[in-house]
Amino acid sequence: MAIAGKSARELTGWHVLAIFVAFFGVIIAVNFGLAWKAISTFPGLEVENGYVASQTFDAEMSAQKALGWTMGHGYDADTDALHVTFTDAGGRPVKVATLSVLVGRTTEAVDDVTPAFVLAGGVYTASATLGMGKWMMLVTATAADGTLFQQRVNLYVNR
Repeated sequence: MAIAGKSARELTGWHVLAIFVAFFGVIIAVNFGLAWKAISTFPGLEVENGYVASQTFDAEMSAQKALGWTMGHGYDADTDALHVTFTDAGGRPVKVATLSVLVGRTTEAVDDVTPAFVLAGGVYTASATLGMGKWMMLVTATAADGTLFQQRVNLYVNR
């Protein structure tokens, strides 16, 4: 039934083809856009050469476990302060020889920072302004005897 003043249009094969091509064209364009964004924002590499890194992994992990350290971490959004603590097997604070902490988003490297930590009262503290969401901390510390301690932890910021 046609509306007064309007002619009824017939749905032809060309119309169906145009709808089909437009529908899947949008889906394909969005997929390519998302794939490009994923590749351009995060390289996807943890180490340059996984084989070389794996050659010393077991020995380094055994040495780290032998330290008996436990690491604590946190972020105070009110003061924009990161906190890292190390305790030995007896629960006593540990003073590390060197400390490096990479803080960044888990999905892209553009926000990565390496704040300078200061030891005060058994707690390593650094100033860092982190936006809301999920962050990761890659902590690398060295014991007094030169043993390497590494741990990657997630940090959730709720402002």
